[in-house]
Amino acid sequence: MQCDICGKRKATVHLTEIVDEQMSEMHLCEQCARQKSMKMEQQFGLADLLSGLADFSKHVKTDVKEVLKCEHCGMDYEDFRKFGRLGCSGCYESFQAHLTTLLKKIHGSNHHLGKSPQKVPPATKKKIKDFHNLKDQLEQAIQVEDFEKAARLRDQIREMEKKGKK
Repeated sequence: MQCDICGKRKATVHLTEIVDEQMSEMHLCEQCARQKSMKMEQQFGLADLLSGLADFSKHVKTDVKEVLKCEHCGMDYEDFRKFGRLGCSGCYESFQAHLTTLLKKIHGSNHHLGKSPQKVPPATKKKIKDFHNLKDQLEQAIQVEDFEKAARLRDQIREMEKKGKK
């Protein structure tokens, strides 16, 4: 049997498609099957899978008038359902009641069960705290337009980043 798309090679992949309740069979060579597979992956990516799974409003009771919105980025839950992507890390907290059900469906659990980092030494904790403190000071210096201080802080941050990569 020849490939239904190219007609040149022997069909080794047999695909059954159901679109709008219409079933059709395709017999494809390996090359045409790969191309068809790539097109399908582009059409139905992870975002589509997540947005499809996110349709579980039956499981979580909310007031119909209530609009769930992330206080950090302003994304609302309906946008997440449409696109299958969260806007920021704050969305996890804002949509927690809905996401726990979704995560349980996808991963089988809504708690992390994988590896965790080893205990962080106190010296490293201090370096991390100092680094974040410098970043906060840099933001403040920029806001008050103290650009000389901002430049010094920027240089200190870069130096800490270089040391951290070694």
